[in-house]
Amino acid sequence: MATPALRLLRSRLHGSFIGGLVRPGIDQVLAGTDFFDQLHVERARGVMGPKVLAARVRPLRYDTALLLTNSFSSALVARLAFIPRRVGYDRDGRGVLLTDKLEPARRARPHKGFAPMPAVDYYLAAAHALLGERESKGASPALSPPALELAVTDQEQHAAAEILAKGGAAQLLDPGGLGEAQLFAILNPGGNNPAKRWPADRFAEIGARLVREHRMSVLINGSPAEAELVAEIADCIRAKLGSADTGTASAPPILELPKLGITIGALKALIHRAGGDGGILVTNDTGPRHLAAAFRVPTVSLFGPTDPRWTTLPGPPSPTWEHPRKPSSPREVVLVSDPTLPPEEVADDHPERCRVDRIEVKAVWRAVESLL
Repeated sequence: MATPALRLLRSRLHGSFIGGLVRPGIDQVLAGTDFFDQLHVERARGVMGPKVLAARVRPLRYDTALLLTNSFSSALVARLAFIPRRVGYDRDGRGVLLTDKLEPARRARPHKGFAPMPAVDYYLAAAHALLGERESKGASPALSPPALELAVTDQEQHAAAEILAKGGAAQLLDPGGLGEAQLFAILNPGGNNPAKRWPADRFAEIGARLVREHRMSVLINGSPAEAELVAEIADCIRAKLGSADTGTASAPPILELPKLGITIGALKALIHRAGGDGGILVTNDTGPRHLAAAFRVPTVSLFGPTDPRWTTLPGPPSPTWEHPRKPSSPREVVLVSDPTLPPEEVADDHPERCRVDRIEVKAVWRAVESLL
């Protein structure tokens, strides 16, 4: 969601050296893009972490730091690296470390806290402030951001092909494959916060119907820590289908990606291929949703109890939204558990009312069918 801001900086700052300080993993997400001249891939560990990071960044003598994260430690790193100008939002007690303080939008009284402003707009406003194209105070939600963008490298495509071959499904990345079995769906049932996970048996129901009714292969994604969850869903899909749909050589495969050694780069390549070959992603509100947005992949996103307005995606509105606050990617349907929540309320404040398990299978299947 920061890529529109990064593109803005790259396009405006001709001839400037632009570096990025990112934690491990983000470098894999950004592989193949041209936003940065150099990436510093580090993670601040322990009390001395910010000092160590600052020492590694300091020799490049950067003129300006744009702090897209809201953490205190990122501002401290920039200060300890002796970067003269430090632009960021004045929150989490770090205002004293900033030279250009941006004020995040707040909710109208009597409500407290920050207004649910899309992260894409939030980052873009900060980038505009750095460039002097807007006042340094105030982040307008009326910005019209360009599209998210990522890239897939040849190495990542090769990694994806190896994973599919290991799972006995090499044909899914065959560019000459024209049969129905070439189509595949990706299910993403995990997430760092268990409260944001749609129930496993419902993911399995969607997976079984994709195989039975659309003859689509099903790839179930997850981190190594989510391998057990992924295996549970795969077993449930197979049980729902029975031997008639899974016991023949021509049956669409059901792959457990953690078991096959999925990486961020390989996942990017698989999601990218799904978008270009009639596939679909069904996901909780988590990282792969944003990879899919960058590659224009048809996506069904399940939200609860986080308000979707924090992560509204750029693009023209779609008539398939199931929520009155229409997030805007034309190839995404966002489903929430309570579409009647008043717009002045934020779903985060109503965890019981906005539980993700209140989203019904029939609503998700209707969204899948509309995109397919």
